[in-house]
Amino acid sequence: MQFLYWLSREVAIGIIITLCSIYSVFSQNSQPNIVDTASRPKVFAEGAVSSPYTEWATSFAPDGNTVYFSRGAIYWTICYSKLVNGKWGRPAVAAFSGKYNDTDPFVSPDGKRMFFISNRPFEANQEKPQKSYHIWYVDHISGDEWSAPKHIDAPINLDGSSNYAPSVSGSGTLFFCSRGREGNAGMAGYSAKWLGDHYDKPQQLILLGKEDVQDPFTAPDESYVVFLSGNDIYYCPKNGNAWSTAQKLGPQVNNGDSNSSPYVSRDGKMLYYSSSRIQGFYKRNIKAKPLNYDGLEAENQSIFNSQGNILVIPVNIPKASH
Repeated sequence: MQFLYWLSREVAIGIIITLCSIYSVFSQNSQPNIVDTASRPKVFAEGAVSSPYTEWATSFAPDGNTVYFSRGAIYWTICYSKLVNGKWGRPAVAAFSGKYNDTDPFVSPDGKRMFFISNRPFEANQEKPQKSYHIWYVDHISGDEWSAPKHIDAPINLDGSSNYAPSVSGSGTLFFCSRGREGNAGMAGYSAKWLGDHYDKPQQLILLGKEDVQDPFTAPDESYVVFLSGNDIYYCPKNGNAWSTAQKLGPQVNNGDSNSSPYVSRDGKMLYYSSSRIQGFYKRNIKAKPLNYDGLEAENQSIFNSQGNILVIPVNIPKASH
């Protein structure tokens, strides 16, 4: 009798394990294939935007002919490049940048406003930079002309708390990340709805359990976010008013190197991100003669010196169902 009980229990356990395994495989296979296995990232605007220096945080004007990005190791600076006759031109520093640490530019979907991060002083008659990084914005006037920077008040910016990586939906909801904000441990993502004349209190984005959420990019319709956790980029669709399970992008994007600042093109077909990746781009020829000093210097001054470039890769973002 005891043997039969033991046997039936073992069979039941085996069936449960098998069903769990099938469900796990089914769940994994049911996730959309965001990046095709045959796809490989390419360097964006090599020699213009991507350079031997460090670049990150890409954002495009609505017509796609102007790209804004961050550059600089000593001082973060917002630059832009224009597409002329199919080629990206020599970058220029944005008129409102070039003095304080400015980074993470994001052009709103309608192109009327650009959000960015800065440690500039709150008042125009002050010169000493702030210790914290806050979210600012400029309004588009015409062409490459923008208004004077304007500081966003509480509840977005808080004294003693730094914010990073602003991203804005078509309805004005502001996404960003902040470390240690209001007692939350680590780097956390937030979203705050625009209520017509002010922002609602930011709500924390719980997208990956207790793991960090950094650089949250929102789709214009808020149907998904793409974000960073550790060195890896994730995609997370929205299901009604809740977030679904986040999906880590494949090794075509996440190969172990440092990634940051994901940005999806307005048509949802291209993912731009910053990466120190050199795998697939450069490798010393061990069959050739060893490098001399001139060769070493050229290697370190090349675009593939691990300083961070803007990469781009095709993606398959599922269309939102309404």
